[in-house]
Amino acid sequence: MRCLQWTPAFVFLTLTMGVSSVVDAVPITFNTALPVAEGEFIFRQQLRWLRSSDDPSEADRDMRVVATISVLGYGVNSKLAVFGVLPYGDKTLEMNRSGTEIERDNQGLADATVFARYTFWQDNIRGRTFRLAGIGGFTAPTGDDDKSDGFGRLPAPLQNGTGAWDWFGGAVVTYQTLGYQLDGQFSYRHNREANNFDAGDEARLDLSWQYRLWPRKLSGGVPGFFYGVLEANYLHQDKNQRGGQSDENSGGDTVWLSPGLQYVTRRWVLEAVVQKPIYQNLNGNALKNDQIVTTSFRMNF
Repeated sequence: MRCLQWTPAFVFLTLTMGVSSVVDAVPITFNTALPVAEGEFIFRQQLRWLRSSDDPSEADRDMRVVATISVLGYGVNSKLAVFGVLPYGDKTLEMNRSGTEIERDNQGLADATVFARYTFWQDNIRGRTFRLAGIGGFTAPTGDDDKSDGFGRLPAPLQNGTGAWDWFGGAVVTYQTLGYQLDGQFSYRHNREANNFDAGDEARLDLSWQYRLWPRKLSGGVPGFFYGVLEANYLHQDKNQRGGQSDENSGGDTVWLSPGLQYVTRRWVLEAVVQKPIYQNLNGNALKNDQIVTTSFRMNF
């Protein structure tokens, strides 16, 4: 159930962003190599709904998460940008325990994430740009990780935080033209042990294609642009460990197909995406994901 825990392990990959002096169409579920203009800020606010109810066990688990995620980025110079991420989650888990239906829930601020993105290489000509950037940062244990209810201590997926200092890194590539943009990212996250629990490390591969639907011909006086977005996301999770022993009902591989829409103006963007799993090969009785729906607003100033 690691994929359900609303911590920056997942938040980081879905909220990072980049823009130049005007807002561009960018991936919704992961990063881009486009720059943040020197001395400018960018703010993104996301609202996300996640549900996982495909339970191969007899517990009939149904987990729902509603989260808001705030991201603030700053362009240090033309190559370096820094970001901070702070999520808030409302989680509910319904399940059958010994023939009795029970409900457990939790709300609160999650762990905060800080990271940087640096552009190593770029090739710009009229009408297009190609960029390669590296990303790296850490997650701090700012969320409460020891909450309990009437049934005892909440399981790790329901806690606000992990209690651990985790780190991550990766590389992202962007090819942008006037009519479309392609992005790709590979990233790796090392999750550390806390509270006798060690979440499995994560490796991801993400792809995105953004295509300008309207107007097809560029001209003056157009207030904004509609883009169609199609993304694919692959996640591999190692097994969790508890007390030094592997949890055989955790970890595995998931592939999402994610269609979306963006409305892009010079200074702000509205966007939405639906992530549907098209392949899930999870270990044991790990709870499977149904879908993730994300809407967001971003602006630079």
